[in-house]
Amino acid sequence: MTEPTGTPETPERLPLFHDDPKLRRRRGCSSVAGVVIFAAAFGGIAGLIGGEIAGLVVAGVIAVPLLYVMFYNLRRRVWLEGDTLIVRTWGVRRIDLTAAERIDLVISDVRGTRTVSLLVNAGKRRKVAKVDLAVYSGAGGRELGILQLRKLANALLNNTEANGLVFSELLVAQLKSEARGDAAAERPLYRLASAAPAGKYIQRFTMEAVSRFVATLD
Repeated sequence: MTEPTGTPETPERLPLFHDDPKLRRRRGCSSVAGVVIFAAAFGGIAGLIGGEIAGLVVAGVIAVPLLYVMFYNLRRRVWLEGDTLIVRTWGVRRIDLTAAERIDLVISDVRGTRTVSLLVNAGKRRKVAKVDLAVYSGAGGRELGILQLRKLANALLNNTEANGLVFSELLVAQLKSEARGDAAAERPLYRLASAAPAGKYIQRFTMEAVSRFVATLD
């Protein structure tokens, strides 16, 4: 599917995701296999206790929500159009970054791979979006492109409700670090990911915590 990139009347639409069809297919196949194995294991145990019907019911109860979450994540796409986030899952929703009531920095840790994201909350039902800024594993990883980071920083700068200036300054510091040619371990987003305590699947850093960190940057 080809997404529009903008017209003279509308701002350019920038993708805020890493789209690799081959990687997405591999992730989908491995996820389906994992769900099947997981559901079959619990279904087998239930079958031994309560019989075949009970086993099938338990396997289905476990598999259906897991498959829903898996396909939800595979369909998820996020774009930036001017100051607006466009999020696609089963449908499409638009979130104005300049009017968001709350912004948090979130770090998730899955098998040693840490993802640094912004969680944007517009204060309304279904008006929440997560923007992945960087994914690190070991001493390296991948980050949003320079253009995406710059446009995102500009949009956040105009948010006064959630003090978007703090998050804008964080992204600007990341851009400056990249421009200096700093190694990944020296960049602000990597330092935040490394500072998060181990053993927690997801951790939320408030604006105040990010502000203290940004104050220590050059």
